[in-house]
Amino acid sequence: MRPYKTQKIDLSSEYPCPCRRKGNLKPIILTEALGCDRCQQIFVVKKDGQIIEQLSSIYQKKSWQWTGNRWKNVYHRWTKSYLPTMLAFVFGLTIFAVVILPVVLRWLMAQSIISWAVIFLILIMLLLLTLLVVYRH
Repeated sequence: MRPYKTQKIDLSSEYPCPCRRKGNLKPIILTEALGCDRCQQIFVVKKDGQIIEQLSSIYQKKSWQWTGNRWKNVYHRWTKSYLPTMLAFVFGLTIFAVVILPVVLRWLMAQSIISWAVIFLILIMLLLLTLLVVYRH
């Protein structure tokens, strides 16, 4: 995939809406913002006029750069946040399985069903924590 050169956004021009709803971004008079005529979203021009950012009440920011013929997403959410998290989780799980799990299993051979229930609850909590991290957005 070839890299796209970003272009400065001209506030007097119209652009296609990056939300993919077949709308057009039109300049809002007396502001440095663009509004979509289809989805009614407002986009503010940021960073020296090369990036637009969607205004919304959601904590997650969505930003795009204009390449001359299409919008390119600025934030690659999976590669910048989830992938390192999941790699760290897999690495930690591997260390747990190789080092700690045999010791715990040997200890549990002499213990009661309550110990097994505690271990089961800890594993469920780890699974829920992982799901929370993955689906936090």
